[in-house]
Amino acid sequence: MSIRNSRNELEQTAIRIFRQLGTRTILFHQAAAQSLGLFPTDLKSADLLNEWGPMTAGELGKKTGLSTGSVTALIDRLEKAGYVIREKDPNDRRRVIIVPLTESKKQVKQLFSSLSESTANLCRQYTEEELTLIFDFLRKSSSIMEEELERLKQ
Repeated sequence: MSIRNSRNELEQTAIRIFRQLGTRTILFHQAAAQSLGLFPTDLKSADLLNEWGPMTAGELGKKTGLSTGSVTALIDRLEKAGYVIREKDPNDRRRVIIVPLTESKKQVKQLFSSLSESTANLCRQYTEEELTLIFDFLRKSSSIMEEELERLKQ
């Protein structure tokens, strides 16, 4: 087997593993959302708000690709479940800002604690140098996914 074929096989393996990881991640998040009484989109939107901080409904719609009506219904559900509140924008009283509530994170953290612990245990199997390389690869993979997401939205 030539180096070129071996390299191609490794690249094909990476593609296959990423698809498998993506599928299992989606299935995990569906089950997690269901256990919290949420829809998967609700849980991931709450996650986006926790990651990026307060934003308008329009900004959330752009990030999720959801229509105005869908975002309104989503925010209603998240507010009812105690994951967000609506606040008037102090700079423009006509605008409403969606603010994540950190109290809700305890329930989510508890739900994800086993996954977090397993991930930490996995990390302990690698050297710091290996982890640095792995994290670089994952960050770049995440950037590729963001680019592909933007491409699909066009």
